[in-house]
Amino acid sequence: MEAKAVAKHVRITPRKMRIVMNLIRGKNVKEAFAILKFTPKVGAEVLEKVLKSAVANAEHNFDMNVDNLYVSTAFVDQGPTLKRIHPRSRGQAFKILKRSSHVTIMVKER
Repeated sequence: MEAKAVAKHVRITPRKMRIVMNLIRGKNVKEAFAILKFTPKVGAEVLEKVLKSAVANAEHNFDMNVDNLYVSTAFVDQGPTLKRIHPRSRGQAFKILKRSSHVTIMVKER
């Protein structure tokens, strides 16, 4: 049985989130929390929140033992992109793409 948590429309680029996500994939939940706590990236805070939600879902919805949980599946998908324009010299305009992410974490019992 797998418990799942999803965070949608997170305003951090998927590329930056995947750097942190790769650190916790396959790890024990306690170890994953320790890694996220000391990772100096903005995405670590979001991932910690989603992981905490997945653990709570496992505990309350499926009666799983928290000590035996591990991160079975973790991935980041690209969400909608906000397009903005930055005016430049001589009447030019450059595009600014403000990307967002959909974060999914699943935990299983060993």
